[in-house]
Amino acid sequence: MESNGKKAVVALSGGVDSSVAALLLKQQGYEVIGLTGKMFDSEASDSVIENARNVAESLGIEHYVYDSSKLFKEKVIDYFEGSYRNGKTPNPCIMCNKFIKWGELFDFAINSLGADVYATGHYAKIINDNGKFLLYPASDEHKDQLYFLYKLKQEQLAKTIFPLSGYKKLEVREIASDYNLPTKSSKESQDICFIQKPMTSKKYLMEKFGIKRGEFVDILTGKKWGEHNGCYQYTIGQRKGIGIAAPYPLYVVKIDASKNIVYLGREEDTFREKLEINDLNFFEYSSGDTFDANVKIRYNMSAKKAQIKIYDNFAEIKFYEPVNSITSGQAGVIYDEDDGHLIGGGVVV
Repeated sequence: MESNGKKAVVALSGGVDSSVAALLLKQQGYEVIGLTGKMFDSEASDSVIENARNVAESLGIEHYVYDSSKLFKEKVIDYFEGSYRNGKTPNPCIMCNKFIKWGELFDFAINSLGADVYATGHYAKIINDNGKFLLYPASDEHKDQLYFLYKLKQEQLAKTIFPLSGYKKLEVREIASDYNLPTKSSKESQDICFIQKPMTSKKYLMEKFGIKRGEFVDILTGKKWGEHNGCYQYTIGQRKGIGIAAPYPLYVVKIDASKNIVYLGREEDTFREKLEINDLNFFEYSSGDTFDANVKIRYNMSAKKAQIKIYDNFAEIKFYEPVNSITSGQAGVIYDEDDGHLIGGGVVV
């Protein structure tokens, strides 16, 4: 996209990626403005804002802070807690992208700051295919972030740019160092920004929900293996942290939150061929379509070939080979077999 002095609002997160994104846009001739969301009240959040402000100052650009804490609490934190309470494993980054980064912040950038384009430090590529905007993998295959972006809409993609799409992470760090950006030595951001070390998700949930004694039950025999302190502490496919001595490794196979039962089994019991997704967002294809594609049911897995059939309110996914640890609450994200572009996705039922 040509700059021609256009106004670009960059979502500055206080990290190296968004900092370099802002620098690159400024070098390309954009009028660059930094925008940082205040997500919650804590020292960590204040530190993010301060880091972003330092970046903006070093680049000589305006910087705004937008208070998204109310919506973040409702759409991200409450969703995170509620999912675990109901025996599901949530994906808070996806919800933050939908409601915050491409929700309140995007709207503020376009409508209040008058941005021509909205930019972030995500590693992804947008290609305009005859008026349809499609998401493609970035150059750095180790930083593919399409999985977290499947909920974006066409009208958002039309005004979004990803300045890092052609860069690898190492190159981004080198640019930050060459230009002495304040974030040149910053560490990778944590997956769950509102849970800071040494706090862990397990400790966080234990403090939130307290001890709720329940049973470990064998998925095949119904045998009671032992007791746990709350089903919210476990996720499908989990092996570590179960704490039961058995003649073979035990895995979490199913969670019944209503009865507070965690069902255990062998590794082979975690494999399935079919699943359904709802809360759909597709860039192409529609109800009634059946097609083959590659699918991820969690971010850190290799995409697997499957047949997808779309209905009105859900889609059915049937893998050609069984996959392990299909987890309710995670995203099922669908990619084109040939070039890896994003087709769409939904939430695993």
